[in-house]
Amino acid sequence: MLSDTHPEAERVQLDLIRKMTIAQRLARNVEWTRLAVNLSRQGIARAHPGLDDHELDLLWVEQQYGRDLAIRLREYLKEQSS
Repeated sequence: MLSDTHPEAERVQLDLIRKMTIAQRLARNVEWTRLAVNLSRQGIARAHPGLDDHELDLLWVEQQYGRDLAIRLREYLKEQSS
């Protein structure tokens, strides 16, 4: 496996992770996931500056979960607002 992380740095990282409690690991993963989602949404917003938050959310769903689900979600939300 290719890695740009120096082996000693990777060893230290893994050692720190192993010392974390389950709750700390979970909290860290939640933080990383939140960061990844936010960066993804920011990229979409930069690429599509005219979209409102609702449309950005739907485009994000499409990119993450596929067009079919995004279409179904759009239809569901439209029905709920009627």
